Amino acid sequence: MIVEGRNIHKSFGDLEVLKGIDVSIGAGEIVSILGASGTGKTTLLQILGSLDHPTKGEIFIDGTSIHELPERQLAQFRNKNIGFVFQFHQLLPEFTAVENCMLPALIGGVQKQNARLRAEELLGFLGLSHRLEHKPSEMSGGEKQRVAVARALINDPLVIFADEPSGNLDSKNQDDLMDLFVSLRDQFRQTFVIVTHDEHLAHKSDRTIMMRDGLIIND
Repeated sequence: MIVEGRNIHKSFGDLEVLKGIDVSIGAGEIVSILGASGTGKTTLLQILGSLDHPTKGEIFIDGTSIHELPERQLAQFRNKNIGFVFQFHQLLPEFTAVENCMLPALIGGVQKQNARLRAEELLGFLGLSHRLEHKPSEMSGGEKQRVAVARALINDPLVIFADEPSGNLDSKNQDDLMDLFVSLRDQFRQTFVIVTHDEHLAHKSDRTIMMRDGLIIND
């Protein structure tokens, strides 16, 4: 398994958001976590992706118990092995598409020239060769989200976690983004874990995990 969570609990004060989650995700799977707002699905995604700590439980990425790692090692592990795509893309407005894409590679110690070549390759694969030097304000919503996908891919991560990645897109761009995830899975065996409230998109996944009130009710 690429991702495994065992007995995950998360509380904020007296509020128990996750109430004992067990989840496993294999290499090359596209798994959607579906549920209404407030079910705990984003909290689960953040914990599986090492952005937050569980109150109780264990998380393994490719066999590594990530929350046993010291913070510095965890940051290095995250940079190398985990990619993220968010609803509002979170591109840096002062940087171009290719510069935004390069950032995780530069943080990981890749030489600037090699990082740029890889960024250009990914952006070209995603149909953005003509947008390399454009800043986010000069791109459409769909283009910005594809830049965010390229940025998530640049370090060849084991898994990409996507939190409502289509939530800020129109219906055509939503479908295009999900088709892109499927293409990346088919060509590169990329693993995706996607939080969404959109059943239409979830049904394009290989597997759907349904959450309610901090628990998995169907997998």
